[in-house]
Amino acid sequence: MTASTASSLAETRRQHALDRYHVLDTLPATVYDDLVTLAAALCGTPIAVVSLIDRDRQWFKARLGLDDHQTTRDTAVCDHAIRHPEDLLEVQDLSEDARFTDFPIVTGDIKARFYAGMPLVTGNGEAIGTVCVVDTQPRRLSGQQKASLRSLARVTIALLDAHRAEHDASALAALQAGTPAVVTDTADAPAFTVAIIELQGMADAVRRLGERVLERKLEGLGTDFDACVQPARGDHVGRVTGSPEYVVLLHGEQADARVDALRDAARRAGQREGLSMLVGVATALPGEAMHLAYLRAEEALSRQKDAVSERRAA
Repeated sequence: MTASTASSLAETRRQHALDRYHVLDTLPATVYDDLVTLAAALCGTPIAVVSLIDRDRQWFKARLGLDDHQTTRDTAVCDHAIRHPEDLLEVQDLSEDARFTDFPIVTGDIKARFYAGMPLVTGNGEAIGTVCVVDTQPRRLSGQQKASLRSLARVTIALLDAHRAEHDASALAALQAGTPAVVTDTADAPAFTVAIIELQGMADAVRRLGERVLERKLEGLGTDFDACVQPARGDHVGRVTGSPEYVVLLHGEQADARVDALRDAARRAGQREGLSMLVGVATALPGEAMHLAYLRAEEALSRQKDAVSERRAA
């Protein structure tokens, strides 16, 4: 395996780890806003951010002192910070560092000079973003301030872990809501398929349509997806609580036609409502537990996102 291939595989694993949190493009949350307020206060900076590094962008889960909710990844200082997951990246003067002199945050209205960012590292060692602070004057953090930023990064990843666990529990509950007792973890359990249908760019859709309008549109999508399944066979469509995501359980070995119908419904509904939706699918292996099939459907959804990103870059 070449170094380039290994790097590409590592980035794919990192990105899929971020996808597992289901946090990109979610709505603002007070606890994360509190985190950046605390980071700025502890470090004495006018700007603080919880950033997540997506395939081709840096997206802010929370921000203080910035208007934009995202930047391109290739102009994100945090993209450099995540390359060394265990280390806090501190740059005394961005304008004097050749890596960053041309970045918009340095040359634009903000005229940033100082940066310090601590990576958000998952339990498997994947760096998915940072807690960072920015100042308009060159400077350095004290030892106590560095320790505080590291602590806030650990708190942030703990919050993200809790969000992921809550999301997974809600998704499995939605899958099992219409599930007859015959779907078990035993080797003789009947075949089933899990599909995940996810709205892309929820935060942007809320800004464009308003939260109430978007929620009405999402509720209406359930009818479109219900028409694609066969309840008499035990099929079930459920909405993940507080999420722009539907999960679908399909029974039997001949599920391809129903999966195609779901993909077509997602495409047509997306076009009709001006939304973008992706579908990830996994057919359970013999004796496979439902939560494992769900995780493989998530992986398939991540691959769909990879493909979209690659088409945009082409």
